Formats: sequence, structure tokens, C-alpha cells
Amino acid sequence: MTKIVLFSDKQKLFFIYEEIMKEEEINKARAIYYKIFSSFFVYTKDSDRYFNLLNLLNIVRENPLNDSSKEALENILKKLQKDSNVVLLQEYDDIFDNPHTAQVRTTASYYHEGIESGRKRVEMQNFLAKTKIRRDEKVYSDYEDNIGFIFTVLNELCELQAKGYDEYKSTVHCIFEQILNEFVDEFSKELYEHNSSDIYKDVIVVLKAFIEFERLYLEVSKPIIKQKPSISKKEESISEEEKERRARNKAMKALGPKNNQDESCPVFVASNVEDDI
Repeated sequence: MTKIVLFSDKQKLFFIYEEIMKEEEINKARAIYYKIFSSFFVYTKDSDRYFNLLNLLNIVRENPLNDSSKEALENILKKLQKDSNVVLLQEYDDIFDNPHTAQVRTTASYYHEGIESGRKRVEMQNFLAKTKIRRDEKVYSDYEDNIGFIFTVLNELCELQAKGYDEYKSTVHCIFEQILNEFVDEFSKELYEHNSSDIYKDVIVVLKAFIEFERLYLEVSKPIIKQKPSISKKEESISEEEKERRARNKAMKALGPKNNQDESCPVFVASNVEDDI
């Protein structure tokens, strides 16, 4: 016989409060992970952002998602310099910007359609329209479906959720399920297998553990890997638009930090409610 226990109103209230606090802490932790991945995949020479990354890595190392990510976090902290981001920036360049080596593509559209700016970029723009976050092209020239931009947006939205802005819960779920989840496994494989990948190999180990957590937490299934449209070598060459975008991006990187502008904030936020990104 099933025993049914009725709680007093006070007990119910405590239970609900406990669940809210649990959700708040989970969203804070999720925001930290997204902030870490944003720092790895958004290029910046800002030393403050780099030192903050080191602090965040030390925080999550104390409570890793699993044994593999714990080992990977230890490796990352050993490989990263304590006083300079030169090593990290050099590896980033070798993987994502070096014209003499195979470059890992970073947009959801590329993995979905084989082009740099496609349907997934439009979908991401539509999701952003539901928030007050906008991409400032003068500061950040990569597309809205670039993985670094996606991590940055999810970091901000999870922080807002932790502060009680529940209206962003659906948007976070949609961005994860329909954009990030769809290509993150393929992207991770490409990055892990890249000849220049060393620090980023361990980053991918941590990322994969976190993505598995997010799939469980958000109740999102791992996608079936679809065959990308076949691209001939001639088609594989980047378009003039993409060449111009990369040139602008490289020129911006070469300029270094700008006066009166926080280079660690590549996303323009149109409201003081969302001024932490």
C-alpha cells in the first residue's frame, strides 16, 4: 500500500525555496562554464579576461564534472602561462587563423550547410531578437552563429536566469538545442584532431563533459550526425565576403585593446540589465 504524506504549508514553502536555490546555483555554475568556453573561443588580447579565465578554471577544477574533465583541467592549467596569454593566442592562431594550415571552421552554418553564413546564422539572429543582446560589428566581426559568440550569449543568459530572469529559459534551451547541439560534436572532433591542438585538446575534453551535462539538464538528445553537402576543392575555397571578414578580424586583432572600449565584451548589450557581457 502506497503511503501518501501531506506536508504542511511551511514545509511546502521550504521545499519550493530549496528547489529555487538549487536551480539558481546550477545556472550560476552553467554560466561559469559558458564563460570559460567563451574565453577560449573569442579571440582577445585582454589580459584581464585571461587572468579571469585562469581563476574560473581553478574554480571548476575543485568540482569537476567527471574524472576525465578533472585531468583535462589540470593539464590546461599546467600548459597555460600564469603571467601571459601568449601561448594560448599562438595556438588559437595556428588552429583558427593560420592560412598555411587547415583551419577549423567555427560557424554552425558551415557544419549544417557547408557555407560560412547560412540558415543557422539567421536562426541565431532570430533568437537574439528575443533578447536585448546584439552583435556590434565594429568590435566583433565573426558571425552570430560563431561558436565563441554562442558561448558568450549563453553565458550572459544563464547569468540572467540565475538572477531570476526566467523569461530567458526558453531562449537558452532553443539556442542550445537548435544551434549549439547540432554542430558541437563535429566541431569538437575537428578541433581535437587538429595538428596544432594541444591546450585545445584538453579544452575539448572539458567541453564534451559539459555538453553531456547540458543535454541531460535540458533534456536534449544527442543529434544524429548528418552527411554534410559534398564540397569540391574549388567550392571549399572561401568566398570573397569571407576573405574580407577574416581580413577585418585579423586587422582588429592586430590593433589590440581599444581606448574606452572593453575588448572582453564582444557583444553589444542594449540594456543595463544585461551589462555584464
